[in-house]
Amino acid sequence: MNLFDREPLYDWLAARGQAKWAAAIKQLCDERIQPERNGNLRRWIAAWNALPEIADATLNASGNAVRVATGTHVDSNQLTETLMAFHPWRKGPFEIFGVPIDTEWRSDWKWDRIASHVEFRNRSVLDIGCGNGYYGWRMLNAGAAIVLGCDPYLLYLMQFEVLRKYTEASQSHFVVPLGDRDLPPELNFFDIVFSMGVLYHQSGPIEHLLRIWSALRPGGQVVLETLIIDNAVDAVLMPDDRYAKMKNVWFIPSTSMLLKWMRRSGFVDSVVVD
Repeated sequence: MNLFDREPLYDWLAARGQAKWAAAIKQLCDERIQPERNGNLRRWIAAWNALPEIADATLNASGNAVRVATGTHVDSNQLTETLMAFHPWRKGPFEIFGVPIDTEWRSDWKWDRIASHVEFRNRSVLDIGCGNGYYGWRMLNAGAAIVLGCDPYLLYLMQFEVLRKYTEASQSHFVVPLGDRDLPPELNFFDIVFSMGVLYHQSGPIEHLLRIWSALRPGGQVVLETLIIDNAVDAVLMPDDRYAKMKNVWFIPSTSMLLKWMRRSGFVDSVVVD
């Protein structure tokens, strides 16, 4: 598998009338995946090249951990050292050739709360703020036709490339260094748009909702997950500085206020499922 190969994505988009957007994504990827933009990129690429070449690798995303397995012997000590080059791993868990990656977040807990409420079979999915693509692998396992993840952090992109190196399923799962502001207006294309853990980092939350609304095809579905305040009335908390040790938190709504934001942004039939 070639590092940063996105040609199957561009072909898939072009075949569905999105050749202009495919060209725009390609240009942004070419501009942003450059060592000049991140001093660690050469080191990460060298670590990716040092990963073992395994012909019989298989990826399984049916359990809590996304696992890559092989019948070939792999030096676990050397592999562990190589994987540490991509530290810190946030979303997960993962297990690669028997080496568990103890990620900072148990993303499977969040997945378990939302998966039963979404029909993924044969759907196209856009995952905004996808991180290293953990959820995308779970979505493919649930039957999604294709998953496009967007995250501007190159470390997360490289972590995704570690898993992608070992699976042909990568032809249906892509992560590109884009944010929601890079989406074209009135895209009206995806069956499902995910925005999980993104809204409270937005200084303009309504603008974020409008952008993901316009990315959906008519009749599509958004899955929005965010921090809330436990308040029965329409209310919003704006922290003075840090919130839960995070410095980039802007607005935390009550559930009723969040639903009002959704209605004002054009969404219908919004429900709280957890």
